[in-house]
Amino acid sequence: MTFEEPDGATPLDPDEMQGLKFPHVTARGELDELEQANIEQGLAWIARRRGGSVFDDGFIRTLHKRLFGDVWAWAGEYRLTEKNIGIDPFQIPVQLRSLLGDASYWAEHEVFPPLEAAARFHHRMVQIHPFPNGNGRHARIAADILLEEVFGHPPIAWASGFDLQADNERRDTYIAALRAADGGDLGPLLAFVGAAEQ
Repeated sequence: MTFEEPDGATPLDPDEMQGLKFPHVTARGELDELEQANIEQGLAWIARRRGGSVFDDGFIRTLHKRLFGDVWAWAGEYRLTEKNIGIDPFQIPVQLRSLLGDASYWAEHEVFPPLEAAARFHHRMVQIHPFPNGNGRHARIAADILLEEVFGHPPIAWASGFDLQADNERRDTYIAALRAADGGDLGPLLAFVGAAEQ
């Protein structure tokens, strides 16, 4: 079983598809609904949890599991396969810890304004692509946790009323901004998150 992925989404390999806890699901729309329900439960967990730092890789894995663990058996586990995006799977733990250390330093030393720090954090998390799937959604939520809990700043209006999982102009702008950042131009991503006004 395969799903048609929107542009910028990560295809799942057959072994990863085996981790789907709902084998009756055959359409992308059904999967999206299940994941969205799980994400809403994960967001409720974030709001009521006590402890857990966005700078801790254990928390990053737990966050992914809370967001996707009702749908995918491998949620919260680093990917073991190469993807169309992301670093070598064997580098994930080291690179993720490096990002978390950098982000902690940025916050402690006020290296970047809050929205720029969150945009850079989000981009590097997506570049690393730690998990088989759900990386964009996970990284957006982690960036919002960074903003709210570390900087005391409101979250980013990622979707601005649109569904970033669906094909639309907002998603196209977001994907283009991430690709520009991959090439070293952070300008479009900073504009996307509203950091240009800071």
